[in-house]
Amino acid sequence: MSTATNVFLGTGRRKTSTARVRLTEGSGKLTVNGRSFDAYFAHENFAKQAYAPLLTVELKDKTDVAVNVSGGGVTGQAGAVAHGIARALQKLNPELRAVLKKAGHLTRDPREKERKKPGQPGARKRFQFSKR
Repeated sequence: MSTATNVFLGTGRRKTSTARVRLTEGSGKLTVNGRSFDAYFAHENFAKQAYAPLLTVELKDKTDVAVNVSGGGVTGQAGAVAHGIARALQKLNPELRAVLKKAGHLTRDPREKERKKPGQPGARKRFQFSKR
């Protein structure tokens, strides 16, 4: 039987992306969908955005993070991962809530794609007006 460790779960969302985060105490191993953060998020800005909550509370080298993320694009997935990590950290230590909240990591970004309306080609764009 394996040794019992504390596992903290967090769900993060942004646009159409959803990230399920498992946070355990460990050596700083970060994986997304079975791959390392740097391999999954090709550009380093996305990887930095994803693990920003860990840097804010200075726990990057003390916790292992395993993430399953789906839906959306790279930017949305990075935001969802960051949101999920922040929520899991809050469960790990409730005293971190104030720090994470002040840094803006616990706020879910509410912006979504606006739906297409009938009688026009997109959400806001109109068909060309013809007077005659």
